[in-house]
Amino acid sequence: MRALTTQSTTQTTTISRPIFLFDWGNTLMVDFPNVDGKMCDWPQVEAVNSAFETLAHLSQHADIYIATSAQDSTESDIEKAFARVQLSQFIKGYFCFANIGVSKGDPAFLPAILSEINANSATTTMIGDSLAKDIKPALAAGIQAVWLKGQQNDEAPTNAKVINDLRELRELVAKETTDMRLG
Repeated sequence: MRALTTQSTTQTTTISRPIFLFDWGNTLMVDFPNVDGKMCDWPQVEAVNSAFETLAHLSQHADIYIATSAQDSTESDIEKAFARVQLSQFIKGYFCFANIGVSKGDPAFLPAILSEINANSATTTMIGDSLAKDIKPALAAGIQAVWLKGQQNDEAPTNAKVINDLRELRELVAKETTDMRLG
């Protein structure tokens, strides 16, 4: 994790970059339901709308990681899939069952990632399209959560932010940053 350290004669202050943990399928890349196997080997892969612009913007001021439930893919396989749609340049790391040893949705999954990247939950946000695997586990771990709701009809938890498109995430982050400066 990158940090900015300022030093004075009386104290040292470390300011950590925010961390964004993104789900993979249908959050950043289209998960075609009728295609089997590793996404890196699929004949066609596609980023979701606004993924490139959103990651390009966020990566200027935050560290971006992937937190996926992919069981068949390794970290390298996941990176290859993201490279095919030019998103890998914005991503610092990839976490899945193969390198964490815990399935996504398990209460230990997100804390294991935070431990691996030496981050704390207060500066971390999870973005995903699944209430069960992304949003509820993030909130249970004390991580801010942004639900990419799309067309789903489920009720959002009161302490989760809700967006329908990744473009809205840039606006939400800009508003949160402004509110922090003003508050």
